Amino acid sequence: MSRFFFNDRKQLVNDAIEGLVISAPHGNLVRLDIDPAIRIVARADWDKSRVAVISGGGSGHEPAHAGFVGKGMLTAAVCGDVFASPSVDAVLNAIVAVTGDRGCLLIVKNYTGDRLNFGLAAEKAKRYGLKVEMVIVADDIALPDNKQPRGIAGTALVHKIAGHAAEHGKSLSEVRDIAQQACDNVFSLGLAMDTCNLPGGDSEEGRIQHGKVELGLGIHGEPGATTVDTHNSKTLIDTLVKPLKAAVGNDRVAVLINNLGGVSALEMALLTKELAHSAFKAQIAYLIGPAPLVSSLDMKGFSLSVLRLNDTFEQAICADVQTVGWQKPVPFAPMKTQPHSAVYDGLEIEPSDNPQVKALVNTAVNTLIDLENRLNALDAKVGDGDTGSTFAEGAREIKRLLEQNALPLNNTSQLLQLVGERLATVMGGSSGVLMSIFFTAAGQAVHNGTPLPEALLLGLKQMKHYGGADLGDRTLIDALQPALEALRDSGLDAAVAAAKSGAASTASMQKAGAGRSSYVNSENLDGVTDPGAVAIAEVFAAISR
Repeated sequence: MSRFFFNDRKQLVNDAIEGLVISAPHGNLVRLDIDPAIRIVARADWDKSRVAVISGGGSGHEPAHAGFVGKGMLTAAVCGDVFASPSVDAVLNAIVAVTGDRGCLLIVKNYTGDRLNFGLAAEKAKRYGLKVEMVIVADDIALPDNKQPRGIAGTALVHKIAGHAAEHGKSLSEVRDIAQQACDNVFSLGLAMDTCNLPGGDSEEGRIQHGKVELGLGIHGEPGATTVDTHNSKTLIDTLVKPLKAAVGNDRVAVLINNLGGVSALEMALLTKELAHSAFKAQIAYLIGPAPLVSSLDMKGFSLSVLRLNDTFEQAICADVQTVGWQKPVPFAPMKTQPHSAVYDGLEIEPSDNPQVKALVNTAVNTLIDLENRLNALDAKVGDGDTGSTFAEGAREIKRLLEQNALPLNNTSQLLQLVGERLATVMGGSSGVLMSIFFTAAGQAVHNGTPLPEALLLGLKQMKHYGGADLGDRTLIDALQPALEALRDSGLDAAVAAAKSGAASTASMQKAGAGRSSYVNSENLDGVTDPGAVAIAEVFAAISR
């Protein structure tokens, strides 16, 4: 089954062009209305007073090529179908539409279809008295012995350099020569752990084995030159850098970090870090990206394009443009850091003894440890099955401190705050943080002179404030709040009864308002008591005994 969003496969490219044009941030793009099969995106502000720069090719490499149309880069882009060269007629119409007396330069990736169709269109355009030149980008170094290297992501750098020359009034021959010089000084190499999915086609499974990457595969999903048996980011960057460095020597370079379409922003940032620490680090002057510049639909891969710099190229790549897809180069420098004194939130506590409090704490933690399997079983029906383990883990930590005589048992404020601190550390997920808020806020309230029952209710208030749950949301609050209110008003026996009643009420609640149970339908909740509420009720009952 296709893994691709679209409405009508035949209209996919046309629809995508419309989306690009209407969302262009500078409002400077138009689609030339010639024929539905002729897809040309051009500058709306073009006046033919300078050399036109035209590129194009198959769609699926976005933002290339239409994303590079705009002031300072391309004059027009001719868009073929997905991974298919545009027709001769489409290229010819683009040339005629935007070329004035100064002539035009065609920038073509080194694929047979593109060379032939753009080449024939150029020859036909000359019949109209137009001056047309063409450069061919062949930056892929994956196959060193190949007489026809492919044009890949380095093409965007040629667009930028040629577009800058044209924007500044250079003649056609000057623009051509500068573009050719760029072609001769840009080198690219890419890899992927998975190839791309074609719109309307079945996804290709299993060509690249799990744990491996293909080095040097094409931007249309062509098989790579070699296979590398790792996904390790440092190893892969070093694998790409070695031949690229051999190509440029020790010269200053700009490096374009190109996402082939399916790599997350997190991974691209990590790969950029690896590049910054690679053998290239002493000679990188600029980073361009990481970003998709010449992609391959959703290919899970990336490429590096290295441009050997001179003054002309440096000025060209750094000049401002008005395009959708170009990424402004960033002068390369090590990561900036700023010294800052660490904040340590450790409590200053003094262990102390209180036999009555020790007995209460011991009862509470043993109860939660004994309830582990029962609570997990309840939670498995309505959540992810770990409530018992989460509470037991926190209880074991407090039990450990109790057995080591490390608790301030005779200082209620310190005891509550220490329990809160440890639960935030050892209990997993949101439960640990919520219980930590409860005990920490209650401990602070006791420190400020609030009686314990009121302090516990203040802790509950803060838990509700930060956690977002309340009575009736089918959580431990349905047992804890009535229990604490009863404790304040009527004593422990009333609190035990209130906790038990509150826990039981959760079995008939048809919708959870918070926690993982909130994603479970009412049929699965019916008759199942909330495990957190059960834990509260059982602890109160155990303490009363």
